[in-house]
Amino acid sequence: MKQSLIPAMLKSVRRYVLLSWLALLFIPASLLAQADTTKTTPAEEPVATEEAAAEEESGLISPSIEFISTQKSNNTIELKATLRAKIKGTLTKLHSLKVRFYLLSDSSEQELGTVNADMNGIALLTVKGDAITPDKEGKLHFKAVIAGNKSMEGAEEELTIKRAMLIITPVKEDSLLSVQLRLVDVVSGTETPIPEATVGIFVKRLFNPLKIGEGATDENGEATVEVPAGLPGDAKGNITLLARLEENEIYGNLEAAVEQKWGVPVSDKIEEQPRALWSSHPPLWMLITFIILMATVWGHYIVIVYELFRLRKEQPSPPSNATTS
Repeated sequence: MKQSLIPAMLKSVRRYVLLSWLALLFIPASLLAQADTTKTTPAEEPVATEEAAAEEESGLISPSIEFISTQKSNNTIELKATLRAKIKGTLTKLHSLKVRFYLLSDSSEQELGTVNADMNGIALLTVKGDAITPDKEGKLHFKAVIAGNKSMEGAEEELTIKRAMLIITPVKEDSLLSVQLRLVDVVSGTETPIPEATVGIFVKRLFNPLKIGEGATDENGEATVEVPAGLPGDAKGNITLLARLEENEIYGNLEAAVEQKWGVPVSDKIEEQPRALWSSHPPLWMLITFIILMATVWGHYIVIVYELFRLRKEQPSPPSNATTS
């Protein structure tokens, strides 16, 4: 029965193939023809070129610059440019790029220097306050520029600030520790108090400064902030106090620092610490308990594997003369 069905199926397959070829022969050639979309008229060529250029531009990296300045008490200005770009949907730090800093005036641009961005995408340039001249309004105009290349667009950012000075003075009265702050505008050559400005007090630490208080300046541009006692210092008990005016719309950022022996001495020598739960040397009772528990668990695994191998060796084999019906 099966052998008689195979020739019939082969005959049906041949019939369908033959009918398909005959149908293709009778289809008009115009239906199978396709228009050549690669050819363009002379009027369409500039449009295609512009579209290709737009597509090429859209593939370039578009960097962004976060540009800030910090006026310090030693009559210097620190210019900081942070470079980032969104690459494949992720905000990425751009390192090793050259950043050029300029001082702008009404008639020219004065180049202040060129700095390569570090691994965090940060370029820092420190300029002396005496080496730059403000405009007629007493303002300083700075610009940070990065050049473009084949894979990245160029970018630039500007900022404008007025010259000011922040002064910090430590005061110790009996057991009370505090700092007196004075914030003045120095644009006109004379010190003009800056009232109603909030200044924060920080203690310098290994990574980021620790904020311990803040104060608002009065009509004389002065403020007093108490410093808590018992702060950890270096091996001699010294702590560095920082006063900061942050993100002011007119003056930008200002910073002043002073070092005082107001902290608790902390040794910087590397010494072996006693055994403790939070150290790399746990207590002996914990170490012994851990070893016993792990030995018990792994001992059960070893016994189970051993028993499996023993059962496999002891498995009886069928007799060689056995026959099946």
